[in-house]
Amino acid sequence: MRCTHLDQIRKVKPSSRGCEDCLKIGSSWVHLRMCLICGHVACCDSSPHRHATAHFHATKHPIMRSVEPGEDWGWCYVDEIEVDVA
Repeated sequence: MRCTHLDQIRKVKPSSRGCEDCLKIGSSWVHLRMCLICGHVACCDSSPHRHATAHFHATKHPIMRSVEPGEDWGWCYVDEIEVDVA
């Protein structure tokens, strides 16, 4: 299977240095993800609030990438497949 949403990826900059939503509520996160449509930085599904997935459900922005040092993978929420974003 192949991701059908790669054409939606934009050149974006991270919106913050941590999970925007966790920072607002004073919470912590495990790993960070960045939306490749708008640059929103949010926490992963291993984090208590799963803000990256919540961002997808709220905006329908399909593709995110890890912003962890040394990681260069992405994920398409719609196609449920890892995507190459290197």
